[in-house]
Amino acid sequence: MQTSLIISTYNWPEALDLVLMSVSLQHHMPDEVLIADDGSTAPTALLVKQWASRLPVPLHHMWQEDKGYRLARSRNRAIAAARGDYVITVDGDMVLHPEFVGDHLRASQRGFFVQGPRVYTDAAGAAHMLKRSAVSFNPLSPGIRRRHIALRSPWLSRSFSRDYVTTNRVRGCNQAFWRTDLIAVNGFEERMTGWGPEDKECVARLQNAGIRGRELRFAALACHLDHASRAPAGANPNDALFEATVRGRKTWCEVGIDQHLTEFAGGVPAAARPPWAV
Repeated sequence: MQTSLIISTYNWPEALDLVLMSVSLQHHMPDEVLIADDGSTAPTALLVKQWASRLPVPLHHMWQEDKGYRLARSRNRAIAAARGDYVITVDGDMVLHPEFVGDHLRASQRGFFVQGPRVYTDAAGAAHMLKRSAVSFNPLSPGIRRRHIALRSPWLSRSFSRDYVTTNRVRGCNQAFWRTDLIAVNGFEERMTGWGPEDKECVARLQNAGIRGRELRFAALACHLDHASRAPAGANPNDALFEATVRGRKTWCEVGIDQHLTEFAGGVPAAARPPWAV
């Protein structure tokens, strides 16, 4: 089974550097890494170029023009370009435990997507990790909130993980899917621009199509570097699309991954990289 790790990012190269460092320390490496870049500027492109020569697996920079928050489209393009049978998606501010990829692969099963946990830091904890280029974390690390979530234990994971995921537990920052399942429901809904809930809407279509969720606990840990929220202050117009999917039991979105599959059928073209990339 080939595995693609997709990392979403936007103009935070310091955090992305830590994430890629944690990727380099994985005990089970993915077969490729794709950076789903929603329009970052030159420093991110330079960082990705530097890491491309350091990682032992291919690293692809999937850049798109900055036209506002278009995370759904960015992820779809990376999934379309991915060559793995199994796709693991994380945000570019999620530092991975060394067993992160291995834990996800051990939890993989046909007919399921996997929801991994998010270990929370406070602002001081995130600053500590960034300042010291720290990629290791545990329940006693400085600035960790809800410390029990930072404990990795195969025994506890077997005991407390469960084969269902409720909507309020869905977090797009740490998930894994069979690529064919995502294509079958047309990936992420690109009419959702701005913050959320594109992750929950995609999961709703998967569940409507009969794909069950597996929620991991005490495994596949990833530590979130605290930052200011990008959630809208008022009502989110994307909520209406999510509610329509739930009410109508939809299994397909109108604007999704199907429009990108032909473009990336032959691999990642040069046009996918930033125009200033060398």
